[in-house]
Amino acid sequence: MNNKELLSIAIEASIKAGKAIIEVYESDDFGIEVKGDKSPLTKADIAADKIIRFFLARTDIPILSEEGKDIPYETRKNWDYLWIVDPIDGTKEFINKNGEFTVNIALIKNQKTVLGVVYAPAINELYFSSEDNGSFKANDVSNLALDEIYKSAKSLPIKSKKNKYTVVASRSHMSPETETYISDLRKEHGEVELISKGSSLKIVMVAEGIADCYPRFAPTMEWDTAAGQAICEHAGFNVIDWDTKETMKYNRKELLNSWFLVKK
Repeated sequence: MNNKELLSIAIEASIKAGKAIIEVYESDDFGIEVKGDKSPLTKADIAADKIIRFFLARTDIPILSEEGKDIPYETRKNWDYLWIVDPIDGTKEFINKNGEFTVNIALIKNQKTVLGVVYAPAINELYFSSEDNGSFKANDVSNLALDEIYKSAKSLPIKSKKNKYTVVASRSHMSPETETYISDLRKEHGEVELISKGSSLKIVMVAEGIADCYPRFAPTMEWDTAAGQAICEHAGFNVIDWDTKETMKYNRKELLNSWFLVKK
């Protein structure tokens, strides 16, 4: 399969998963459980994971998912290609019903991003990218055919009229280090506008041009960031590992990300 075919499968998987998520989101029964790491798990996470796996199975490419993360590194290290999936990024946002949650699907080759899909089902916004063609955003996609999605999508970044340096930061995980970093930006740029968001919407806001940077000085996992990183990189932005000062890599032995910074 070529990248266009793989991207189409990932887009279709994200939208179908999003519909299943919304069914649970609009119900009164989330079926909330608490996982071993004390993070929440809902019926929607399980349903979305199942749907995404069904679609991606066509590609014969292995999957690393938040809901199937216990694959030994000794097995994973031999994968040249893999999908990295988060069925619901922002489960806390999902439970709080603020709409700021996403479906994340990324294809990785030799630890680097090949394509990415971030779908926000509550607001029906889709971001997608490939290393061949760049990054795009499409709105109101849930009932569109794939060719209609491709035709309606706008290339990223989209020109913005903002006149203040803008930082996007986590709604749920604002660390003291992030606050210090933003304070330093104010010394450099004067007035700084701060936007708080949940899930990978933060990363793609930089790719879209809404925000100038996204500092993340708190824990994340590979499936939280891979799809958003693909969209940023293919739109001309950088996702820099704070420890190595290089582009963040994937399918590492340690799936916990270092701190990172997203910017031009």
